[in-house]
Amino acid sequence: MRTWQASLFIASLMLCSAVSLPAAEVEEGFTPIFDGKTLDGWVGATNGYKVEDGNLVCDPHTGGNLYTEKEYPNFVLRFDFKLPAGANNGLGIRAPLKGNAAYVGFELQILDNSAEVYSKLAPYQYHGSLYGLAAAKRGFQKPVGEWNSQEVTVDGDQIKVVLNGETILDADLAELRKNPTLDKQEHPGLNNKTGHIGFLGHGAKVEFRNLRIKELPAKETEDK
Repeated sequence: MRTWQASLFIASLMLCSAVSLPAAEVEEGFTPIFDGKTLDGWVGATNGYKVEDGNLVCDPHTGGNLYTEKEYPNFVLRFDFKLPAGANNGLGIRAPLKGNAAYVGFELQILDNSAEVYSKLAPYQYHGSLYGLAAAKRGFQKPVGEWNSQEVTVDGDQIKVVLNGETILDADLAELRKNPTLDKQEHPGLNNKTGHIGFLGHGAKVEFRNLRIKELPAKETEDK
């Protein structure tokens, strides 16, 4: 494709979306999964989330699990989030629509690490951790009320979380399958190859924006 044709193509993609992405991200293959206006493309607890000022907001009185209608096996997900004091939410990945996502799929914690009420949690319960399976590094969240940027890569057996530019989790599912789980619970989701992405609300007004995703090809080992 010629340069001018590529530029026109990128511009047309951006015009067709209610949410415009930077040209560089469009070239990389990212597309929005939240239009900033509606919950189109999302299923589950649609009554527990709402759109405010272009942001996806968890209703603290309702919450619940809001999932993408589409399933994603391998991907890079980028988004921003803002936490109130004491907030608790989660990011479900490779999850089915029913059951506890932390076990039947995977849950990456979304949590106010600074809250006194959470000072005695297990390491695998803090922000960015793979719940029950792998602990994330702490100390890279912005103060409560400020926007944080996060990138989650799910690629075959690799799950990587980058928070505000710092890698806080880099887990190998193949290694995790070989050992007892940290929470001593059964995690059948460890074998999932695909599933929905979701926000798992637990009674706090957590806000999300700039949700965009780049789908990755299957690994050779997944094709066999």
